[in-house]
Amino acid sequence: MRLWLTKLSVVLITFMTFGMFIPPTYLDAEASDQELLVKEEKQSLPSQPRIQTNDTVTSTEESIDVREQFITYASEQAKVQSLQKFGPKISNVVGDEFLEVILPKIEEVIRDLASEVNGEELVRFEVTERPSQGYGEKIFHIFNEETGTDIARFHVRRVNHPREGHSFNFHYHLLEDQFEQHYDLGDIYWDKNTPPKWMS
Repeated sequence: MRLWLTKLSVVLITFMTFGMFIPPTYLDAEASDQELLVKEEKQSLPSQPRIQTNDTVTSTEESIDVREQFITYASEQAKVQSLQKFGPKISNVVGDEFLEVILPKIEEVIRDLASEVNGEELVRFEVTERPSQGYGEKIFHIFNEETGTDIARFHVRRVNHPREGHSFNFHYHLLEDQFEQHYDLGDIYWDKNTPPKWMS
């Protein structure tokens, strides 16, 4: 009789709570079905192009591209203008040392300059194409094409050290201090004899 009462109690409780209690496994199965439906609906919709809402990402990428282009252009011009200024007589003696020691320092300065300027201003920067001849110091200048203002000036000076001989001192000047300060890039020794004029 006890067994029967237990079974009856289970049946009565089941009828009274019918629909009110849902086993957790049934809930999980229902949730999985809904997730599948949502995924299927998303997949059936035509794919739309992703709209970029943040313009700073695009402008940052463009700025990086402009910077890299300017650095490549200015570095190549630094090499060309320097070797042109040396001329064959000087270039044959100091050309290799210049390319190994001084040019990388010039490229580093160019990279620093480019990193300090926004992309819109940087597109206006140009490199002069005529190094000075004879005894002039100018190798090349970086200038703003729109305003005509020099931003940086890269020079080489002849130095005569008594008893030691002649050398070339490479340096640059910046607009920020009105080109007064000499920023040293290094020296290359020539010889005890006087070097020929530039471009000779």
